[in-house]
Amino acid sequence: MTQQIVQAIIDRVIQMAWEDRTTFDAIQRQFGLNESAVIRLMRSAMKTSSFKTWRARVTGRKTKHQALRDTQVTRFKSSDQKNRDF
Repeated sequence: MTQQIVQAIIDRVIQMAWEDRTTFDAIQRQFGLNESAVIRLMRSAMKTSSFKTWRARVTGRKTKHQALRDTQVTRFKSSDQKNRDF
């Protein structure tokens, strides 16, 4: 993969991790990164203050974990989420 494609994938994972209703399970299905791998990626790719803000935001958030979600919450797909071939 070229560096440009790798950066596009990292950017997309970060975007999905910031989205409130995109679960870690969805990120794992699409990119093969479990929650701890996403946390490591976020820590290494973001400024420390941004990482701390994101971490505080997602810690304990039920919508980030499929198993904790209310069964009435259906899968969310943001308007800029596309099927991409990387």
